Amino acid sequence: MIWVKPERMPRVEAIWSHPLYQRELARINAAEEDRFFCRHDVAHLLDAARVGWIRVLEEGLDLPRDLVYAAALLHDIGRGAQYDGGGAHEIAGELLATSILADLPAGERFDERERASILAAVRGHRDPAAAEDLSRVIAWADKVSRPCFACPAVGACKWTEEKKNLEVRI
Repeated sequence: MIWVKPERMPRVEAIWSHPLYQRELARINAAEEDRFFCRHDVAHLLDAARVGWIRVLEEGLDLPRDLVYAAALLHDIGRGAQYDGGGAHEIAGELLATSILADLPAGERFDERERASILAAVRGHRDPAAAEDLSRVIAWADKVSRPCFACPAVGACKWTEEKKNLEVRI
């Protein structure tokens, strides 16, 4: 087997290294440090990105890989604000994502249409019936990336039984 080095995604790397993104991710990690339930850490964000990308490939959707990864990395960025009493994390996340995307270096910015699609996915990631492809993929990936079948908190989880992933599947 030949190992092939994965293609870089400079626009996603720009989001990852953005100071506001890193600050908010640290804020989420601190708030969830003793959390018994699922966390919204980098493992979850990347799991959602990877599973979302698989879905894009399976459905033959016309979405660039870095757009899927960008939306997945940003979809829960508003959790820190929610934990501090700032309302729904998808609304806070959209505001934070707007700032982050607007502040990316010139060569690593998403165009207006791409930004709108990412922001719609952040705002709509809790709606699996979303109309736009990216929003629908991120909503789906957010849920199926959770291994409820192996979670020690599955019995105490507030998710409905229908929502839990109780089998090894994607």
